[in-house]
Amino acid sequence: MYTSDIKKRALKTAAVYLCVTTFCAVFGTVYEFFSHGVFSFFMAFCYLPPLLLGSAPFFTVFLTKQGMPGRLAYNLYNSGAATITVGFIFRGVTEIYGTTNRLAHIYSGVGALFLLTGAVIWITDIIRNKKTIENNKNV
Repeated sequence: MYTSDIKKRALKTAAVYLCVTTFCAVFGTVYEFFSHGVFSFFMAFCYLPPLLLGSAPFFTVFLTKQGMPGRLAYNLYNSGAATITVGFIFRGVTEIYGTTNRLAHIYSGVGALFLLTGAVIWITDIIRNKKTIENNKNV
C-alpha cells in the first residue's frame, strides 16, 4: 500500500472516530441534563473510548505514515472500540435509570477481546511487513 493511501485511510478513520466522539459527548451531556440530577460516570465519559481507542491510534498512523492494519485487524479493532463505547452508554443509561444489569459487564469483556485480537493481528502484520522489507533490501 502506498504512503498516500495509508495517510488517506488513517485520516478518514480518525475523522470518523472524531465524529463519533463528538456525538457521544453531546449525547452524554444531553442525557445527563435530563437525568434529574442523577450522575453516571459511564454516561459522562462515554466519549473517551472512541477518542482514545479510535482517533488516537489512527491519527498516530497518519503521522507516522505506516502501520495501517489489514482488513481483519481493522474490523476486529473497530468492533472492539464500538462494543466498549456501546457498553459505556448502556451502563450509563442503566445507572441513571437506577437499576443494574449483570450482563453489562459482557460489553467490556467482548470489547476487550475484540480489541486485543485486532491489536495482536495488527502488530503481527507490522512485524511481518518489516521483515519482508528487510529481506527484499538484502536481495
